Amino acid sequence: MRTLLVTGPGGSGRTTLAAATALRAARRGQRALLVTADPMDRLEPEERLTVQHLDPAAHFRAELLALQEHAAPALELLGAARLDDEELTELPGSTPFAYLAALHDAARGDHDHDLVVADLPPLRDAIALLGLPEQLRRYLRRLLPPERQAARALRPMLAQLAGVPMPAEWLYRTAARWDARLAAVQELFEAPATSVLLVAEPGPATTDALRTARAGLALYGLAPDPVVANRLLPPTSPDPWLAALAAQQQTHLKALYEDAPGAVHEVPHLGRDPRTADDLAELGPPPAPPAEPAPASASTWHVEDRRADDGVLVWHIPLPGAAKSDLGLVRRGDELVLTVGPFRRIVPLPAALRRCTVSGAALRDGVLGVRFSPDPALWPRTP
Repeated sequence: MRTLLVTGPGGSGRTTLAAATALRAARRGQRALLVTADPMDRLEPEERLTVQHLDPAAHFRAELLALQEHAAPALELLGAARLDDEELTELPGSTPFAYLAALHDAARGDHDHDLVVADLPPLRDAIALLGLPEQLRRYLRRLLPPERQAARALRPMLAQLAGVPMPAEWLYRTAARWDARLAAVQELFEAPATSVLLVAEPGPATTDALRTARAGLALYGLAPDPVVANRLLPPTSPDPWLAALAAQQQTHLKALYEDAPGAVHEVPHLGRDPRTADDLAELGPPPAPPAEPAPASASTWHVEDRRADDGVLVWHIPLPGAAKSDLGLVRRGDELVLTVGPFRRIVPLPAALRRCTVSGAALRDGVLGVRFSPDPALWPRTP
């Protein structure tokens, strides 16, 4: 199964391109699933095309009621009154969790789709969504360490010694269930068959927005497909006003070509809003992802052993589009807190680097190299 995650600046037409991609795949004989929060009234049911409309409010109510059911003994002990379905209203921030649930269902492969197209939120929210499974799993491991569950036989005695009730079994079961679901979505995001499609309408802020997006995606180990330049006006219009707009657009399109690490795929303006499935079918398909993954040294985080030459190990972290002024780097125990512009990721250090101290860092050609010096007190001594 191939998964295409579609995002872009607000108003760039990402939802339209996502729908057009799913529709074209279905009309070419593939079983396609489109996941979107948009009503998508323009898409009628078609053979081999499934459209899943997200309902964050319904998902929020279902999850909260399920949690309330699992926690019933504890709530009754506290004398808490149960909440009813009809009195629950969606809380802000519930939409990302609806996306994760839908993508988890897609990852299970119950419906055997050939292509899953996820119409994600605008850039910044989309990148935060892509990092959410890893972040939530880290929180679960910190708040409810799985190894503590092994001591459940001692829980009554520990409760007496501590003077406070110990976490109930249902809490660990719930955490384990959530962790498994989040792990499935994280695996989907990181799979070789998953790619990110950036859709943008060339304009004054487009280049900077996409540069920041590429750095944010790289922070989570993701690389985008070639950029889709959407709604391009004809450069030879006889109308002076349209000709001026087209010329301005071509200037920003040239900047996209110069800045993008890969190709730019151009999609012309239809001259009207795409309102029907036939309108969507007229839009060109996005480019296919590369058949072969990039070399490990260029696309993945890796540690280079330079002890023989410089006495250090260097952790290479590709961050294309990142600027030195936007970087933040802090070591926290056996973890590295890495900030790139508005995005932050906390990652565990590789085993060898945990016995080292950070001795410097440099950003060169879109790759951050973090230097680690072996700690003599912790590094194995050679005879």
